[in-house]
Amino acid sequence: MKYSSTRGGVSDVTFEEALFTGYAADGGILLPVSIPTVNKATLEKWRELSFQDLATEIVSLFISETEIPKEDLQCLIKNAYASFSVPEVAPVARLKDDVTILELFHGKTWSFKDVAMSCVGQFYDYFCSKRKQHYTIVVGTSGDTGSSAIEAVRGLEWVDIVVLLPRGRCAKVQELQMTTVLEDNVHVFRVDGTSDDTDLAIKPLFMDAEFRTRHRLTSINSINWCRIMVQVVHYFYAYFQMSSDVDSPVEIVVPTGACGNVTAGCIASKMGLPVRLVCAVTCNDIVSRALSSGDYSVSQTVTPTLAPAMDIQVPYNMERIWYIFTLGSI
Repeated sequence: MKYSSTRGGVSDVTFEEALFTGYAADGGILLPVSIPTVNKATLEKWRELSFQDLATEIVSLFISETEIPKEDLQCLIKNAYASFSVPEVAPVARLKDDVTILELFHGKTWSFKDVAMSCVGQFYDYFCSKRKQHYTIVVGTSGDTGSSAIEAVRGLEWVDIVVLLPRGRCAKVQELQMTTVLEDNVHVFRVDGTSDDTDLAIKPLFMDAEFRTRHRLTSINSINWCRIMVQVVHYFYAYFQMSSDVDSPVEIVVPTGACGNVTAGCIASKMGLPVRLVCAVTCNDIVSRALSSGDYSVSQTVTPTLAPAMDIQVPYNMERIWYIFTLGSI
């Protein structure tokens, strides 16, 4: 599998290169050149798998065996989920009125982002150890991304992580999760502004190819394709827990900020999973306005809410969603 930019100026990118790439050199973000599709027989086979084995099957569609042999991939994924509090990784809780909750809070930081981030950390360790090269991860966060990223890479020999968190705009628990880590490879800074402001400050670092290469910078925000790829898995897993067959559509409501998670759902749908996606947003509603009326105007302020991770006015993964559903004609 190779990857290309949503803006057409970068192509023929390997998975390893995609893992270490933030924004593409043309300012776009990476997607696979084609989305693999799965037939009914494959879905029937997959519904019997554990979360870990399902992750191995799905992720292997996006990574060449010459980059990560399947046996190594299976080991990396099992290691990623070894610290989760339940063996199912993401069990479902059935409520009344046909409502089911997919529990994505069994990782170390209790954030859904642990599900993908734990794998990303394993992949970084795998490739950095092979390269014998040190990399610095730069992360802007509204809370859950930073704490989850820190847990994924803390203590790794070949990786340092720099986290920028907006002063007074993170949940207290998540701020403490970030600021109380004592590993030498973890560096956390409070900054003025919002999480969108941190993203705007970080993007120029990745657009300067010489600077990025010289300092070996990489990103673990959801501009990183690997995050999206692993999140595809929990859509399939949730569907298999909900449906008694592989034909009936299931509606999945997705809390939405920067649109990384719902982008993974869109890819799962394109692969052949019969799901209908609903974006749930806060009063910072640019995604709702864009999808319902085509209004993609950015508000002047980000309103703090009880869900800081969703308080975003620049959902950069919308670019991926537009690309997926227009077949690149944007």
